[in-house]
Amino acid sequence: MARLPRLHFPGCARHVIQRGNNRNACFYTNVDYKTYLTFLKEAADQYQVRIHALVLMTNHVHILVTASNEQGVSGMMQTLGRRYVRYFNFTHRRTGTLGEGRYKSTLVDAENYLLTVYRYIELNPVRARMVSHASEYPWSSYQSNAAGKSINLLTPHTLYLQLGDTDAEQQDAYTSLFRGTMPERVLTAIRDTTNKGWVLGNDRFKAQIEARTGRRTTPLGRGGDRRSGAYRENKDQLL
Repeated sequence: MARLPRLHFPGCARHVIQRGNNRNACFYTNVDYKTYLTFLKEAADQYQVRIHALVLMTNHVHILVTASNEQGVSGMMQTLGRRYVRYFNFTHRRTGTLGEGRYKSTLVDAENYLLTVYRYIELNPVRARMVSHASEYPWSSYQSNAAGKSINLLTPHTLYLQLGDTDAEQQDAYTSLFRGTMPERVLTAIRDTTNKGWVLGNDRFKAQIEARTGRRTTPLGRGGDRRSGAYRENKDQLL
């Protein structure tokens, strides 16, 4: 089955995932993490992409971004990938690809899901049982968004800034979002839409994206022949 083209919409937040080939490690040392972040910053600046949240896991990365043009995210990821692979292969005396094919991404309905995706990204190390709290993981934007560490790579989203009038108020309000656990249905929605290239949002948001891009934002429905008596009977039993 042919892959659908990625959804692009300038000014709309986007959740991006890049995994290591065969789930192999992409980072061996602290210098690797730092080098990746340096290259990411340079590529983001070059292609006018704002980065709001991120986490560098051992074998994959999550990034929440907003691009100012249609080519922004793809240009950033391609440039970043080429530079980091050259560095990684030379440094660790290896050859071949590092990433698992194309990066995955989804457009995010900021009004309803943006801060949820912030939280999803920064809780990755906790779900992976690498740390007991997001604050303990060094390679995450939580260090800035919640703890106030200066990370010039990051640009707060407008909705993050609306959490408070001062940096301290924003950080306190943001920290409160991490109380409790994320519902499994939310985790599943974020994973499915990102991995399959759909849209994370409500029906109104999806309809707006479809109207502007001309591409469907959800998978085609599955089901029986809607004209058959069996289908109508089963449908009536579910209502």
